[in-house]
Amino acid sequence: MFRRWHMRGARFGEPWKATPGSDRMRSVESMLQGKTIWVTGALGQLGRSAIPMFLQQGATLICSDIVPLEQVPAMQALADEYGDSRFVFIQADAADEEQVKAVADEIERRFGRLDGGYFNAYKNVWKPLLDLSLEEWEATLKGTLTSAFLCCKYAVPIMIRTGGGSIVNTSSVLGHVVKKGCLGYGAAKAGVNQLTKVIARDYADYGIRANALLPGDFKAPEKLARQTEHHVRMIREETYLGRSGSCDEINQVAAFLLSDASSYVTASLYSVDGGFHI
Repeated sequence: MFRRWHMRGARFGEPWKATPGSDRMRSVESMLQGKTIWVTGALGQLGRSAIPMFLQQGATLICSDIVPLEQVPAMQALADEYGDSRFVFIQADAADEEQVKAVADEIERRFGRLDGGYFNAYKNVWKPLLDLSLEEWEATLKGTLTSAFLCCKYAVPIMIRTGGGSIVNTSSVLGHVVKKGCLGYGAAKAGVNQLTKVIARDYADYGIRANALLPGDFKAPEKLARQTEHHVRMIREETYLGRSGSCDEINQVAAFLLSDASSYVTASLYSVDGGFHI
């Protein structure tokens, strides 16, 4: 006999929201309490959503991006609100080894520990093989795969010294779903997937977990401005839930993977795509 399950407060396919004041909401609000987390690509689409969410959940954040903080007033306001004890921003290129090392050194100097890394930096050039130059190919790999490699390379030693941690590398559904013209980006994200799984295997004995987050299509102001009717129709038809996701829906999964709630989860590729990859 089948039972019919009802989701209170949401129609099927809509984003789930916890009720304010509920036990579930209280646990979500404190999910990252006491965690020191490094966020790269912090001023990008996912980063700008993750920062206020993680701060509200109790994390201390070290945020880095190639873009100056002053160019994103909302993030500057958060930095002013929380102060240096909870929110540190360092302008740095995640694909430059010296700059990544400098951020890691500052994390260790200032906080003495690192509990989590949420590595979001990427470069996307969407062209087929015969149109893609070597320079574009190398730039895509450097901005997407090399950046993840470098951040992990300098985060892991701090985690080893302080008893472990959790790495979340942002990959993409396009790392294992083939879309026309998505050559460099798809190859780079597939590399991020394998990088993540090998790190999980190699450093499990040190209490380090590593997982990759694979977003599908999600709504962000920069993307909405470029969307065509064809794109919207394609997402509606090819995604089981019939819609794009939101940055918050993706970052809620990242928060789970960074938290102790996911203590038995490692080497996983977490698709957050509404069923697009099936």
